Amino acid sequence: PFYARIALTLFAIALVLLFMWLGKSILVPLFFAFLISILLHPVVNFFEKHRIPRALASLLTILVFLVLLAGLFYLFSRQVNRLSRDMPAIQAKISSQLEEVQNWIYNKYHINNSQQKAYASKTANGILNTAVNSAATTFLGIAETLVLTIFIFVFSFFILFHRRLLMRFLLALFDDTHNKRVSIIVSKVRSLINNYVLGLLMEMLILMALIFTTLMIIGIKYALLLSVMAAILNIIPYFGIYVSMALAVLVTMANGSGGESVAVVLVFLAAHFIDANVILPRIVGGQVKMNPFITLLAVLIGHLIWGIPGMFLFVPLTAMIRLISEEIPEMNPWAILIGEEKFPGR
Repeated sequence: PFYARIALTLFAIALVLLFMWLGKSILVPLFFAFLISILLHPVVNFFEKHRIPRALASLLTILVFLVLLAGLFYLFSRQVNRLSRDMPAIQAKISSQLEEVQNWIYNKYHINNSQQKAYASKTANGILNTAVNSAATTFLGIAETLVLTIFIFVFSFFILFHRRLLMRFLLALFDDTHNKRVSIIVSKVRSLINNYVLGLLMEMLILMALIFTTLMIIGIKYALLLSVMAAILNIIPYFGIYVSMALAVLVTMANGSGGESVAVVLVFLAAHFIDANVILPRIVGGQVKMNPFITLLAVLIGHLIWGIPGMFLFVPLTAMIRLISEEIPEMNPWAILIGEEKFPGR
């Protein structure tokens, strides 16, 4: 009956989400490894075609990827180091701005500096106590992140090494009559993820170049650092660009004037408008083919289930569900719900 099918569907969705939440320590690095493996699949194929053993080819592929990441991290750390050398001047500028704020509060609300300092000291002590109490938790969180990062690359190696075994496993799960359809779905999923990740990287480069060029023209300090930070955080749909904008405004306020801070806000908003209406639909949107409502919902559910990584991972995961639903007649309604709305005459 219809009501029974609805109940079973809701129960299945709840059970899957519960399983993903309970197993996030394993599933998050595993899904990251899955994305990395699909992205590096052409590289490992290239090594194997040159008669390099499969294990060595998989290891070399991971090492090449790590070298590229290390190079990007080095460039980013140089910009951060440059910012740290200017910290004394930044602290002096912040102190000057705090004095102006204190004077404004006194003139507006007649609260003298000693009262403001007492309130600030009380607030700071509360924050410090909270930080001390959560120091162990923070340390464990950092250690856990490092361990999970190691597991991501370990999982990537094994997925690349055992990719043929995994394919045979998938084919064995279904009847032989469905082998062709399963192979087609796997090929489409691999193409979807590969094009999505490459499109995302291309979007990041274009957005970084756009923001960097504009900030350099108007003379904003740390233009490269701010543009790289914006490009990295922009992989989180809808939220990342505003977080990077807030951080950029804070850095600019500490180094420049209020007019420069306003200029930074305008640059980020203009870049976000161009990205959302031109770059994203043409480079990335054509790959996932999801409507904005489901994309936003996927980001929020991803944050609820897997935290910050889930805000990024649930977008390609939902796109995979859409693609699989299109190939299975019983799941076609889900493909309609997730996919883009088709308007007549467009």
